[in-house]
Amino acid sequence: MNINATLLVQMITFLTFIWFTMKFVWPPLIKALDDRQNKVAEGLAAAERGHRELELAHLRGTEELRKAKVEYADIIEQANRRATQMIEDAKQQAIIEGQRLAHLAQEQIAQELNQAKETLRQQYAALTIAGAEKILGREIDASANSAIIDKLIKEI
Repeated sequence: MNINATLLVQMITFLTFIWFTMKFVWPPLIKALDDRQNKVAEGLAAAERGHRELELAHLRGTEELRKAKVEYADIIEQANRRATQMIEDAKQQAIIEGQRLAHLAQEQIAQELNQAKETLRQQYAALTIAGAEKILGREIDASANSAIIDKLIKEI
C-alpha cells in the first residue's frame, strides 16, 4: 500500500471520527457541561440567597428580640404599677374598714356605757327604795310610785 493512500484513508477515517464526534458525542457532552454549569450557578445563587436570607432572619430575630424585651419591660412596669395600685387600694380599704370598726366599737362602747348607767340607775333606785323602806319601816309600792321612781332615775 501506498503511503499516500494510507494517509488519505487515515485522514478520511479521522474526519469521519471528527464528524461522528461532532454530530453524536459532542452535543451530549456540551449539554451535560452546560447543565452542570447551570446547576453549579443555581447552587451558588441559592447559597447566596440563603446567606442573605440567613442574615435577614438574624436581623429580624434581633429586632423581634429587641421588641420582645421592650414589651417585656412594659408588661413588668404595668404589673408593678398595678401591684402598687392594688396595695394602695388595699391600704385605703383597710383604713376605711379600720375607721368603720373603730366607729362601731365606739358606738358599742357608748351603748354598753349607757346600758351600764341605766343598770346603775335602776340599781341605785332599787337601793334607795330599799333604804327608804328600812328607814320608814314599811314597804313602798313600786307600781304605785313608778312616777317617783322614774323621776328619781332621770335625776340620777
